[in-house]
Amino acid sequence: MIEGFNRHYRLFREYGQRAKELFEEGDWKGVQDAVRERIHSYDNRSTETAKLIEARYGTDSLDDAILQQLKLHYIGQLINHKQPELAETFFNSVSSRLLHRTYFHNDYIFARPALSTEYILSDPPVYASYYPSQHGLRQTIKQIILDFDWQRPFEDLDRDVDCALRAAAQFLGGWPKAEANVQIQVLHSAFYRNKGAYIFGKAINGHIETPFAVPVLHNAEGKLVLDTLLLDPAKIVTLFSLSRAYFMVDMEVPSGYAQFLISMLPNKPRSEIYTMLGLGKQGKTMFFRDLHEHLRHSRDQFIIAPGVPGMVMLVFTLPSYPYVFKMLRDVFAATKEVDHDTVKAKYLMVKKVDRVGRMADTLEFSDVAFPKDRFSGELLENLRTHVPSLLEEDGDDLVIKHLYIERRMTPLNVYLDSATPEQIDHAVFEYGNAIRELASANIFPGDMLWKNFGMTSYKRVVFYDYDEIEYMTDCNFRVIPEAPYPEMEMSSEPWYSVGKNDVFPEEFASFLLGSPKVRTAFLKYHRYLLNAKFWKAAQDKIRSGYLEDFFPYPEELRFCNAFKDAFPEEAP
Repeated sequence: MIEGFNRHYRLFREYGQRAKELFEEGDWKGVQDAVRERIHSYDNRSTETAKLIEARYGTDSLDDAILQQLKLHYIGQLINHKQPELAETFFNSVSSRLLHRTYFHNDYIFARPALSTEYILSDPPVYASYYPSQHGLRQTIKQIILDFDWQRPFEDLDRDVDCALRAAAQFLGGWPKAEANVQIQVLHSAFYRNKGAYIFGKAINGHIETPFAVPVLHNAEGKLVLDTLLLDPAKIVTLFSLSRAYFMVDMEVPSGYAQFLISMLPNKPRSEIYTMLGLGKQGKTMFFRDLHEHLRHSRDQFIIAPGVPGMVMLVFTLPSYPYVFKMLRDVFAATKEVDHDTVKAKYLMVKKVDRVGRMADTLEFSDVAFPKDRFSGELLENLRTHVPSLLEEDGDDLVIKHLYIERRMTPLNVYLDSATPEQIDHAVFEYGNAIRELASANIFPGDMLWKNFGMTSYKRVVFYDYDEIEYMTDCNFRVIPEAPYPEMEMSSEPWYSVGKNDVFPEEFASFLLGSPKVRTAFLKYHRYLLNAKFWKAAQDKIRSGYLEDFFPYPEELRFCNAFKDAFPEEAP
């Protein structure tokens, strides 16, 4: 077991180490390939370990006494381990492949952590401390950047440091008095995602801690630039949104990185921090522990989620908990030309692509036991009617064999129904931007109805219904040919052939723009989405290998926009 985990984590760290090399080389396709490969790494190693154990020892001999001893001996292996919480979760994953789920309720797996992750020593340390009083603030910031040792020159690091100082002074409203303990703490490893590297840290002055994030990018000539300095926690937390791709980062002691980030972003759930560090299985473990703790301290019931019922998914929620639970219906609506395996493949596809802040991430679970009395009567009836194959009623428990869990959002159609004109204008603007950005990332939503998009608490529109998504490059965008006879335009049947992957953008208006207020806003901002030329141009860019820049922070904060006087006019 422990050998299997150690092999897994060694390979996981290699992805973080390789990410630095890919960033230095500007190999953006390599970055995308690495992200896709890493998705399967955990399941491959846990399955491999389970098969090895089964082949060597079988499972018939795993009686209760042996299982109890197995867990105790495993704990002994973790006393001085650098990743004990991850190793415990790996134990659970392997055990779940060997044992019946009835064992998941007892002491044979790690239902809660057995070892503390506090104060685990790391070499090199999790973070480095810099003291501006010794060398001055400007030189200290410059040294922080240089210590990452990127093997690619900066365009003008002195200029970028000046911009960072100006941005900090503006945010703070001037420089505060330096206290005796003034220091800057910086996580040792940079975080890599898409075309950027990110430096995370916090400045400490007296009792005040100010978190910061610095994105480092390539310019048009391939030289490095500091793109901005983020000091507002509300801006920094968006970098860790689950609607974006996971980071790649090399960590000897991941709990140290998670704890440091939580000290920067105290309202961010620990489970989501682990998930965004690429440790999705650990994120799921912590999420489920949090959910069960919430169930112990709440009394409300799971209910059918508000909004238009899905034709593929049955969706329910717990009003006091900010997530929705989605189950594949046993029988899809007749208009849906997909099967269960196809839908599961689509959801897995979302894990492998750059979600560009516009696609909700999902947690996938199997054989989950819930207290049956927490389900409303109406929901229970719906579950028994529409998803009986995924249910097992075991005494006081309701076991759900497969489900997806997502952050709860307000369905966009529900939001628009009660929105003010100004809110409608913003929502439609965001909706079109979401579609455009997904297209640039090689994703065609397929079903673009308003009900398949949600409004987040940050007033950002995000897509969350994946049963019809396709790669843009697999679609054939066409213009509707002119009818041979005017009468044919009135026919209920098309006068032209339609292939499986044919898409006619001009048809979008007929099912999206029924509301005059929505139509006005859409045509003001996004008329181009109704034209096949836009979609074909997006395909051409993707096929040429061009990778779009997506900034998870406002454009106006980028140094090249905020401090134009410091940049040459030809700067992009």
